[in-house]
Amino acid sequence: MSLVRNFATVGGATLASRLLGFVRDVLLAAAVGAGPVADAFVVAFRLPNLFRRLFAEGAFNSAFIPLFGRAVEEEGDDGARRFAGEIGAALLFCLLALTALAQIFMPLVVWALAPGFVEDPAKYDLTVLMSRIAFPYLIFMSLLAFIGGILNTYQRFAAAAFAPVMLNVVMSLVLGGVLLAGVKTDVTLGIILSVGVTVGGIVQLLVVIIDLKRLGFRIPVYRPRYTKSARRLLILGIPGVVAGGVTQINIAVGQIIASMQEGANALLYFADRLYQLPLGVIGIAIGVVLLPSLTRQLRAGETAAYQHSLNRALEFSLVLTLPAAVALAVIPHEIVSVLFQRVRFDAAAVDGTAAALTAFAFGLPAFVLNKVFSPGYFAREDTKTPMQFAIAGMVVNVVLSIALFPVLKHVGIALATTLAGWVNTGLLIVVLWKRGHFAPDLKLLRRLSLVFMASLLMGVVVYFAAEALAPWLTDTWLLIRAASLVVLVLIGMITFAVVTQVSGGSNLLGMLKALTRRNT
Repeated sequence: MSLVRNFATVGGATLASRLLGFVRDVLLAAAVGAGPVADAFVVAFRLPNLFRRLFAEGAFNSAFIPLFGRAVEEEGDDGARRFAGEIGAALLFCLLALTALAQIFMPLVVWALAPGFVEDPAKYDLTVLMSRIAFPYLIFMSLLAFIGGILNTYQRFAAAAFAPVMLNVVMSLVLGGVLLAGVKTDVTLGIILSVGVTVGGIVQLLVVIIDLKRLGFRIPVYRPRYTKSARRLLILGIPGVVAGGVTQINIAVGQIIASMQEGANALLYFADRLYQLPLGVIGIAIGVVLLPSLTRQLRAGETAAYQHSLNRALEFSLVLTLPAAVALAVIPHEIVSVLFQRVRFDAAAVDGTAAALTAFAFGLPAFVLNKVFSPGYFAREDTKTPMQFAIAGMVVNVVLSIALFPVLKHVGIALATTLAGWVNTGLLIVVLWKRGHFAPDLKLLRRLSLVFMASLLMGVVVYFAAEALAPWLTDTWLLIRAASLVVLVLIGMITFAVVTQVSGGSNLLGMLKALTRRNT
C-alpha cells in the first residue's frame, strides 16, 4: 500500500473524528458557553491528554515503534511478542502509579496548571473534582497508543485511527442528553462531562483490542520488570517525551498564563480545536505512517527510497496545509461564528476565539512540518536532537507568552505558540539537511513555490467571496449561515485545486488515482 493510501486512511479517520469533534464542541459551547464550567472542563480534559501525548504518543511514536520494528525484523513474531509483553507490563504499572499519585495530589496539580483559578474557590474545586474523574482516561489512551504502535508496525492503521471517533460519539451523546435534560448546575454538569470522557476512553481502547485479536497478535502477560528492553525504551523515550510533545507543552504553558484572564482558556480551547482539524488530518496522519516506513527503509539500507518518502511526505503535507492555514487566517470570524455562536457562546466569545485562531493559523505549517521531519530523527533512534530543539522552542514560547500576554492577552499566548513552533521546526529542518538526511529535490522546491502562490491567490478569492456572502453568513437562521460557510469553503477548495493543478504545483489527479490502487 502506498504512502498516499496510508496517509488517506489515517487522515480520513482523523477527519471523521475531528468532524464529530466539532459536533461535540458545538454542543459543548451550547451547554456551558465560555464560563467557569468550560474553563474547568478544558483543564480537566487537557490534563490526561497532556500526559497521554507526552508519555504515550510522544514516547511510543519516537521510541517504541523503531524498537518494536527491530524486534520484528531481527527476532520474528515470537521476539516481538516478548518485547511487547515486557513493555506493556512496565507501561501499565507506571500508568497505575501515576494515576494514583495524581488522585492524591490533584489540588496541587490544578494549582500548578491553572493558578489563576485559586482566586475563584468554586471554579478551583470544580476543576479538581472533574480532573480526578477524567484522569483515568490517561490509562486507556496510553494503552491504545501502545497497541496502536503494534498495529501500525504491521501496516494496520485503520483501527487506531478510527478509535478517537468513539470518544466524540460518546461525548456528543452525553452533551445532547445534558441539553435535552436542561442540566444547568455547575457541579452536575462537570461530573457528567468528566464521566463521559472516561467512558469514551474505555470504548476507544476496545476498538484497538478487537483489531489486535483479528491480527492474531497475542501479548503475553508478565510481571513488571526493569528489563533490557524497558531500559532501552526509557533511554530513547525520555527525549521523545519532550520532542514529540512540544506542542502540548507549549499549550500547557499557555494554559497556566491564560488562567489569569477570565474565559481565556475556553477561548484558546475553541480556537485550538479549529486549527487542530487540519493538523490532525494532515500532520498526525503523516507522523503515524511515515515513522514505520522510514524505519523499514533505513533498516533495509534503502537510502533513495527514504529520501523519496521524506520528499513526497513534505510535498503532500504542504499541499494540504498551506491553503488551510491561509483560509483560517483570512476568514476566522466567519468560521467561528457559524460553528459556535449560539445559546451561551456570544459575540464577544466569537471575537476572542477568532483572534486567537488567526494567530494559530500562521503556525499551522510549522506544526505539520514538525510531524514530517521528526521521524527523520526517530527512525535513526535519535531522540536527543529533537529534544534539544523542543527545549529551545519551549524557552521561546515561555518568554514570548509572558512578554505578550499583558499587551495582547490570550492572543499573545497563541502567537507565542506559533513563533515557538517555527523555531523548533526550523531547527529540525536545518540540522537534518546539514547531516545529509534530508535532500530536497528540484521538483519539490518548484512545486512548493507554486503551491504557496496558489494558496495566496485562494486567500484573496476567499476574502472577497466572504464579503459578497456576508448577508447570508450573518443571517438569523443557522441553516443559511452553515450553507453559506460550506459555499465559501467550496469556493476556496475549487480555486486552489484548479490553480495548483494547472500550474503544476501538485498533481492532485495523480494523488486521487493513487488512492484507488490497491498495491504499488
